[in-house]
Amino acid sequence: MKVILLDNIKGVGKKDEVINASDGYARNFLFPKKLAVEANAENMSKLKNKQDSVQHKKDVEKDKAEEIAKKLKDITVNIKVKAGDNGRIFGGVTSKEISENLKQQFKIDVDKKKIVLNETIKNLGVFNVQAKLFEGVTGNIKVNVQN
Repeated sequence: MKVILLDNIKGVGKKDEVINASDGYARNFLFPKKLAVEANAENMSKLKNKQDSVQHKKDVEKDKAEEIAKKLKDITVNIKVKAGDNGRIFGGVTSKEISENLKQQFKIDVDKKKIVLNETIKNLGVFNVQAKLFEGVTGNIKVNVQN
């Protein structure tokens, strides 16, 4: 019997997957526990619509990410910090500070978790920082740390 899974089931399949299950397993375990529904025409149609909706949302998000990546290419984020005589700054510049300054200076909202910093910036100067905006879409942010 073909069924559509409503939840991830270890050893059986993932959510929204169509699988072949034995009649007894489907009727006695999957259906009563609301883990699956029968793969009839109505349910298959609902599944197709749900998958189309999810794909559309992903496409819209990817377009937004590509638009942000184009904007980031042309800008430089200026961050003022206190520094010692040798050019080393007190504390460090983190991805949170870069994200906040992007929002203040250019009204571009990039989550701090998407900004890739191996370690905090501890010197004055211009640095190239990468932001992973979406699957396969990355943007480069030029960060100018000045005194």
